[in-house]
Amino acid sequence: MNLRLYKSYTPGTRHRTVSTFSEITKSKPEKSLTYFYHSSKGRNNRGVITCRHKGGGHKKRYRLIDFRRNLHDIFGKIVAIEYDPNRNTRIALIFYKNGIKKYILHPRSLKVGDTIISGHNVAIEIGNALPLANIPLGTAIHNIELKPGRGGQIVRSAGTSAQVIAKDGGYVTVKLPSGEVRNINQYCYATIGQVGNIEHSNVTIGKAGKNRWLGKRPTVRGVAMNPVDHPHGGGEGRSPIGRLQPCTPWGKNALGVKTRKVNKYSNNYIIRSRK
Repeated sequence: MNLRLYKSYTPGTRHRTVSTFSEITKSKPEKSLTYFYHSSKGRNNRGVITCRHKGGGHKKRYRLIDFRRNLHDIFGKIVAIEYDPNRNTRIALIFYKNGIKKYILHPRSLKVGDTIISGHNVAIEIGNALPLANIPLGTAIHNIELKPGRGGQIVRSAGTSAQVIAKDGGYVTVKLPSGEVRNINQYCYATIGQVGNIEHSNVTIGKAGKNRWLGKRPTVRGVAMNPVDHPHGGGEGRSPIGRLQPCTPWGKNALGVKTRKVNKYSNNYIIRSRK
């Protein structure tokens, strides 16, 4: 992936960068693998906003991604690499030998025409999926299951990969992109390689309007509000927040306060917390 730079024709293009989409080989999605879904816009079943700053955005269809990789011992061929508006990585269209079509997350360096396979004893090659117990130490992996058969839940973002570092007692120790080291059941599946579109983190939005295209609504600072709207609000002119520590709109401490539950079930599997 390469980035396209703009000349400063307008304030919105001064520092703007976008992807060249050079790896995309097909512009329209596979119709049988897409469906329309209703965007909640941050509202619950009563129409009340429960998650702020969501709404609008370009119309899009959801692409069904095969996170489970449960077509075992059947070779699939990469037919196309496509853009997915619902995620920051690319997706690959796979035609399996039994006639089934699937989308998977596009692993880095995988090209059109390459073949992939999933199973217990498949080769350790990019794009193949197999249980963690059968993956050698030091291998880069992504799309990792947390419970066998549930499908990949972590390490799915553009440019990310985890690393297998140990195996012991029915569990495999994996180092995640966040720096966290945790044990995962050895029967959980993972895909070999790194997720593609590695330069996504270098993309600069450039203007507020692009965030609106992505479905992100404006964020207002708490100090610019009235006291009835935010704990930081009120005062004359540019006044300080008036508290010992910054707060959320609901009065809870923010910025640096840990919010993870002390007795969360998965704490037993975490060897070292993220930095």
